[in-house]
Amino acid sequence: MSKIVKLKKGFDINLKGKATKNLAEVQVDFYAVKPTDFLGFSKPKILVKEGEDVKAGQPLYYDKSLEEVKFVSPVSGKVVEIKRGAKRKVLEIIVESNHKDEAIENKQYSVSDIANLSAEDVKSHLTVSGVWPNIIQRPYAVVANPSDTPKSIHISGFDSSPLAPDYDFVFKGQENYFNTGINVLKRLTKGFVHLNTSGDRELSKLYTNTKGVELNKIYGQHPAGNVGVQIHNIDPINKGDVVWTITPFGVIQIGKFFTEGKYDASKVIALAGSELKTAQYYTVKSGAKLTNLLKDNISSDDNVRVISGNPLTGEKVGKNGFLGYYHNQVTVIPEGDDYITFGSFVPSKDRLSFQRPFGLFSFLNSKSKEYTVSANIQGEHRAFVQSGVFEKVVPMDILPVHLLKSILVQDYDAMEALGIYEVAEEDFALCEFVDASKHDVQAIIREGIDLMKNS
Repeated sequence: MSKIVKLKKGFDINLKGKATKNLAEVQVDFYAVKPTDFLGFSKPKILVKEGEDVKAGQPLYYDKSLEEVKFVSPVSGKVVEIKRGAKRKVLEIIVESNHKDEAIENKQYSVSDIANLSAEDVKSHLTVSGVWPNIIQRPYAVVANPSDTPKSIHISGFDSSPLAPDYDFVFKGQENYFNTGINVLKRLTKGFVHLNTSGDRELSKLYTNTKGVELNKIYGQHPAGNVGVQIHNIDPINKGDVVWTITPFGVIQIGKFFTEGKYDASKVIALAGSELKTAQYYTVKSGAKLTNLLKDNISSDDNVRVISGNPLTGEKVGKNGFLGYYHNQVTVIPEGDDYITFGSFVPSKDRLSFQRPFGLFSFLNSKSKEYTVSANIQGEHRAFVQSGVFEKVVPMDILPVHLLKSILVQDYDAMEALGIYEVAEEDFALCEFVDASKHDVQAIIREGIDLMKNS
């Protein structure tokens, strides 16, 4: 049965630099597949060599812990570098596209009519083709194990994070692929496929003709768009449960694969942020190098932070970095490494803060006011004190400070009792934003998840 969820906790961060609804093309010559994007894997087995020609959709590596899941090239071209870090850890597999000389060549897969496929047949198609990593499991927020059968599948149909792209614009014309993807997902669970949409916005055109799903409405501020928050308020995860999640882009990619028999890494992303001359949308492919997107588009102050993803949960990649597999936006904000006299204690109506003593007069501004926020944490690490502020931005029936402290002391029983199975880093990103003690809250949550997963 469809549900209506009204959240009373959270905080919307209204930033300058939203992408205008203009779609631009950009030539990208280099793409990277980064094993570090895929949590839960640590033993990649490389299937290609430097200098080898590859097709779009051709497997580049698999992980020894889950060999059936293949990670594929987003474009056709030549493998120019397998970049390694400490202890020869694989960081990036970089492919130079051959699109300058010829059309992209796709590896073609044979697919059958969905109605004639069993769940195991569907899984075998998805794992070999490169689209399986779109499916993330809870608990642990890692790439799903194909041997599991989830009790349900959840799709967050909107993004409430700062400077998030407009899904109606990003997914325009993709309705048929989305519906095909839904039909595929329905074969993977005996439970419901939940499509969770925003009750505060008009229903996206992408979902108006979607059938066979539980259409839930979520009202409230960020993190209302986080799938973990949605699951907690619709059908909470208990010990032993497995729930799968996927984004609308992942659903569309699966639909394209079963329609055309190929892996299509194309996506529309938002290039946003206060430090851009022009914030707009671009058609790219997963793993695209960002150099050409940012060329001549940074404001006069060149001291900026380039983030693959949103400002709360994204990854700092730099101007010559690559777009993350799961990211549909690139954000450019001030680096904020300049010294601020008296820091947050200087009165200002232009500083955004959840806590009035630090933002002082910012709460007097209208909700429509847009702010420029830098990466400066405006302070140093302090004692971990319980102020009650975390509870105001986590719309889940858990005790965030108690959970974090149980992780720090590695109390497994307390972690389990306090809800570690239900959370991921993104669900605590606002805690990190409002934390006066300046702790790396998301890293602590991942530490706790890894402890439970490996115990």
